[in-house]
Formats: sequence, structure tokens, C-alpha cells
Amino acid sequence: MNVLIIGGGNMGSTYARSFLRSHITDKDNMMILEKSPEKAIRLSSQDIGKVYGTAEECISKSDLIILAVKPQDTPKLFADIKPQVDAQQVFLSIMAGVKIKTIADALGVNKIIRAMPNLPAQIGMGMTAFTSSDEVTRIELVTVQNLLNTTGKTVYVESEEDIDAATAISGSGPAYVFYFMRAMIESAKSMGFSESQAELLVSQTFRGAVELHNKSNFSCDEWIQKVASRGGTTEAAMKKFNGNDLDANIRAGAKAALDRAIELGKS
Repeated sequence: MNVLIIGGGNMGSTYARSFLRSHITDKDNMMILEKSPEKAIRLSSQDIGKVYGTAEECISKSDLIILAVKPQDTPKLFADIKPQVDAQQVFLSIMAGVKIKTIADALGVNKIIRAMPNLPAQIGMGMTAFTSSDEVTRIELVTVQNLLNTTGKTVYVESEEDIDAATAISGSGPAYVFYFMRAMIESAKSMGFSESQAELLVSQTFRGAVELHNKSNFSCDEWIQKVASRGGTTEAAMKKFNGNDLDANIRAGAKAALDRAIELGKS
């Protein structure tokens, strides 16, 4: 399978490296379309596939085309590539908010998979939700899922509304985690720890807590109860969080992300 990634940014280059590392494809079958000359030079030096500067050079050679550009760049992108596309090509879009119908109408194609990965895909720990148009065959869908699995975990969802929801949770979620980590790191520093000590305390605490959750059948509430003994330090912190409606604020933030994903799909 000849794979073309349009957009050599963080996710585009992550996919190229992951696909090659897994040996699902090789450099002879990997292509990247990057309009920025500076980025193109940098990508070429990484030896992760053939880098092209124009759609005319590579679109017709591709079986799978991955759309990895910013949503606001789609009008120009679609205009550039439409003359070269073929109805039998499979398109995988990771553009937030851009609907399958939008891509189908703009390019005159029907085999479209829409996915929402997240940043930990860069280290093979990503979470990707994906869905597809009816025209994508079972074999094509499995092939694409195998590619996506090289960057972490995947889940197939039935509707695009679920993709918007995944955007708000797993897509934006790493930033929520970093936000909380930053607050804890700053708290640790204010208590007298050095920068490196604070970073270690917080990062290992997060890592350990996630592993505990993943390797057990306990719910988050049950784990909180195990840590928060009556009258203890954890209970004091939890009371403060609850008093400041932290739970409600987190939910509101996720809802704001969902609303924005839906808005992007309408624009």
C-alpha cells in the first residue's frame, strides 16, 4: 500500500515514523506532501519517506491519503488536490471538526475515515477514536486500524458525534492533565522542593496512579476512598476541591471543547 501523508507537522511526521517502525509499510511506499520548503528539508533529512512539494507529484501514486493539516487550511488544500484524486483512494482525516460529508463533497470521493488521535501518539501511547463512511470496505478499515494501532490504542465509534466527543476528551485531554500537573508542580516548589524534585514527585505520582487504575477493577471513586482516610490530608484536599466546584469546572471545560469541535464542523 502506498501511503501519502499531507502535512508534515507533529502528527504527520509521527504517523510516518510509527508506520515505518512497525514495518507495516516501508520508505519506498511512504510519501509526505509538505508545502513549506523549510519543513520539507527537515523531513527529507529524517529519512522517513519521499517528500513532495506539490499535489501533482504524488496524489495519483497513493492508495491511502492521510489529511493531517489544520482545519482552517482545508479550502485551499481541497482545491489543490481535487484534480488529482481518484474515487478508489481511501482518505483518512485527522482534522478536528471537518466532517466526512465536507470531505466527500469537496473532493468527490466516498471512501473516508475520520479519526481523532492525541499527542501521546508521538511515543506510541496515543488514543485514537475513528469512524468511517459506508463505502469503506472491511479490509480497508482493518488496514487503517492496524496503521493507527502503531501509535497506541484505538476505538471504533459509530457516529461522527462520537468523534467530536472524543476530541473533547482524549484529543484535548493531555492538556488537561498537563494543566493539573503544572499546578501540582508549582505547589511542590512553593513547599520547598527544587524544580527537578517537584517534576519527579508529580510525574511519578501520575504515572503510578494511572498504572494502578489500569491494572485493577476499582473505579476512580473507590481509589479515592482508598487514599483519602477519614480526617487525613487527602480528605482535606478533596474537601477544598469540592468546595471550589473543581469537578464541575472540569466538566464545563470538556463541554466547551466539545462545543468548539461541533462549531468547527459547521464552519
